[in-house]
Amino acid sequence: MADLASLTKQEGKVPPGLKSNFDVDFVVHYKIPLPATERAEAEAAFIQLIQALADVGFATEVRNGGKSSLLVFVKIASNKLLTSQVYRYRVQDWLYGVRTAAPNQDLTKYFDDEPVTEAERLRLAYLLITKAKNEGGAGITPRVGQWKYVASVFPLHDHGFNRSWIKQWSTKYYLDDADLNQIRDKFGERVAFYFAFLQSYFAFLLFPAVFGLGAWLVLGQFSWFYAVVNSLWSVVFFEHWKTKEVDLAVQWGVRGVSKIQHPRPQFEFEREAQDPVTGEIVKVYSPFKRLARQLLQVPFALACVVILGGLIVSCFAIEIFITEVYTGPFKQYLTFLPTVLLTIFMPTLSTLLTKLAERLTAIENYETQDAHQASFVQKIFVLNFITSYSPIFLTAFIYVPFGKILVPYLDVFQLTAQKFTTEGKPLPTKDWEMNPDRLTKQVIYFTVTAQIVNFATEVIVPYVKRKVFKAVEDVQTEIAEKKNGEDRGPKDVPDEAEFLSRVRNEAQLDEYDVTVDYREMVIQFGEQLLRHSLLQSRETKQPADKKTGYLSLFSVIWPLTACSFLVNNWIEARSDAMKIAISSQRPIPWRADSIGPWLNALGFLSWLGSITSAALVFLFNRGGGHEAGESHPNGSPWNISGWALLLSIIFAEHLYLVVQIVVRNVVAKLDSPGLQKERAERFAMRKQVLEQTFGDQHVQEESSGPGMTGGEKITREALEEEAREASRSVSGTGSPEQM
Repeated sequence: MADLASLTKQEGKVPPGLKSNFDVDFVVHYKIPLPATERAEAEAAFIQLIQALADVGFATEVRNGGKSSLLVFVKIASNKLLTSQVYRYRVQDWLYGVRTAAPNQDLTKYFDDEPVTEAERLRLAYLLITKAKNEGGAGITPRVGQWKYVASVFPLHDHGFNRSWIKQWSTKYYLDDADLNQIRDKFGERVAFYFAFLQSYFAFLLFPAVFGLGAWLVLGQFSWFYAVVNSLWSVVFFEHWKTKEVDLAVQWGVRGVSKIQHPRPQFEFEREAQDPVTGEIVKVYSPFKRLARQLLQVPFALACVVILGGLIVSCFAIEIFITEVYTGPFKQYLTFLPTVLLTIFMPTLSTLLTKLAERLTAIENYETQDAHQASFVQKIFVLNFITSYSPIFLTAFIYVPFGKILVPYLDVFQLTAQKFTTEGKPLPTKDWEMNPDRLTKQVIYFTVTAQIVNFATEVIVPYVKRKVFKAVEDVQTEIAEKKNGEDRGPKDVPDEAEFLSRVRNEAQLDEYDVTVDYREMVIQFGEQLLRHSLLQSRETKQPADKKTGYLSLFSVIWPLTACSFLVNNWIEARSDAMKIAISSQRPIPWRADSIGPWLNALGFLSWLGSITSAALVFLFNRGGGHEAGESHPNGSPWNISGWALLLSIIFAEHLYLVVQIVVRNVVAKLDSPGLQKERAERFAMRKQVLEQTFGDQHVQEESSGPGMTGGEKITREALEEEAREASRSVSGTGSPEQM
């Protein structure tokens, strides 16, 4: 494992163990169980592991992996095996329409024209390790069945590339196509698509940052114009990214690669049947049983709402009572109580519900990895939607319009706390008044503070934790050695010591999951839409005598909303690169032709933004039917016109759908480089096939049409000679007009 210091060192000062991977393709981390009763089983499974790898063409070397583990270094034994695998999968791509032309059968010339990338080599090597034996692979699935002692199968980091990668990105403001191509060649298209999406989102944030500042300065109070433009921005970005996906997929040669789905080893079939299309024998699982299990997503979503929503609502109510009603002793300390409760219970409950989501997805029993992942993403999106958006929705749609009838019920906290006071005296309280700074503080937290906290928990905390745990482990090993009088550490050859130390560290790292990073960006996109509306609504929510002070405050906060996301996303791209380079195992370079199920999540949040914007405009701008002189909800819901609110939401939704159709048609008419390249490749392929089928001369004759001669070359000299002949033929025999 590299660290921050090694990434910033000059080339000559880099430790030798980080300079080379000794041509290793993959490392199998094999755990040896401590109970003696399991040792025999583990040893037998280890022999089967080495034999399975050798049978499919891998050369292996075994080294000590530290405490109760072994490291199996795996490499494709022959270049002939690699080229045959590459050729086979490229032919498969052609048959599925991913490639427009079949690979050239002259392998030497073909691989000179289209060499094998590092990502392609590692991907095919991993498939060769994990594919079922009846499909030509070794059938090794970590932590499953007979391979339960295989902790992980991972490729080694290229630390030379990582060092130049981090150094280059830290000095660039904008990532270009060359940067994305680097990521694709090293880590595969799935990771490259994430960074491409992050960069497109970063570029599109420039407009709301500039327009938001101009709208604040020029328009003053909240206007429908801003709401329409904000919704239009979200639609344009969504449709632009769909086109951008196609361009990147064509450019990277993976258009339609999602049709080639890798089978899931954990799939359990009920019976085998003949495929009516291919005639092959396929494994079948009842779709009705899967549908019945998929329906469990409904109670799962309700459980998430009850458990997570109940925790958030409870902490929300406690916070309101302590900060806005309670005036007794220790108030300055009690204000941290809701934060402490959320910090303790929210991660625990989220982890339990995530494991439940994994279990539900597993019992749905999907045949392919892509279908399994898409179902899991849907459940994770529900979890994150609740945890990310509930506080803002509570403030905007519960606290502000319904505060006067809900706050009296908070007396339950006073009655509960009163039982623990001396002599049961009532707690000192005050009459509730709407807190005008509540939305402002929430926006500042989610816009700035939460991004900093997320960066710390995602990059800094794991790095520090690994350093501390490694130091503690070293101390424990040293104490044990002194106590027993012997060296229990692995005995390494001096030339391999630094390299093996690095590999052992990488084996302890977590697997990189790009789903986590996608989740952050998609949730931020939704927060971007919602926060824009909330910030604008705060301007008109206050009474007239306070509006001037808050206007000056929001003139600073409002531009920083989009600007803070610009800064955050610039840092996010670099921090994610750091996370891949030093905090995670090198990801398997899987292919992809889009961002997958997250595209549907983007569309949903874009649509939801139009509804929330309309509701907030109605509530905060014109007061929803409040008495004269009031232009904002005052905690009394009975003066809000429900039918007018519903009509405004329906109108906004239909307007959004109309705008989406218009933008989609306009974008479809704009020819993109990716589609042009695809059409050019298919035209060249058709032309080549036609020439090979009929011959060059026959094609020219056919193209000339009946009664016409093909192949005659028209030149200036031929035209002049023809004119002279015509002049001589009519000279002296015809009228001047004929001549």
